[in-house]
Amino acid sequence: MTISIIGAGAIGSAIARQLARHGINASIANSRGPQSLKALTDELGPHIQAVTVQEAAQADLVFLAVNWNRLSGALKELGPWNGRILVDANNAVEVPSYQAVDLGGRASSEAVAQWAPGARVVKAFNHLQAALLGADPQADGGRRVLFLSGPDAEAKQTVSALITRLGFAPVDLGGVEQGRLVQFPGGPLAILNLVKLG
Repeated sequence: MTISIIGAGAIGSAIARQLARHGINASIANSRGPQSLKALTDELGPHIQAVTVQEAAQADLVFLAVNWNRLSGALKELGPWNGRILVDANNAVEVPSYQAVDLGGRASSEAVAQWAPGARVVKAFNHLQAALLGADPQADGGRRVLFLSGPDAEAKQTVSALITRLGFAPVDLGGVEQGRLVQFPGGPLAILNLVKLG
């Protein structure tokens, strides 16, 4: 399974650090091009390589970690997805104000699925702050929890297995509607740093 990350900000870089730490090969891309990521890929070592956004979008599993106001534009030229997994690690907020974006009653991953037709969207990696997401998942005698949700059980199983491999404890919340629980701002599980013991 090939893995990539679109977006090299705080969240995308935190995901890349976890993958590199566990010896998992992945590519990372941003809107400024591979050369702009040289310092990051030098820091992370041989498991993470910089590519174009178009190249990153061809992976079997693609993490999407882009500021919400640029998200639809970033996805516009990247289809068709042909059933590949798109991990929605975003929150529907304006940056830098962190005010919620009006989605007309839709869950944010519904909007992502509309912008990426044919992708199997899994909401995950969006509820922890970047510093915690990039830190050692072993904490307080247990494993830090990562929530996931989405309509495709097989895609969620794949993401859940990756979460476990990274040392976190996956918790499947259910479908698209349950994904609202971790949306920031307003979701009751957003930004909660929970640890699963045992």
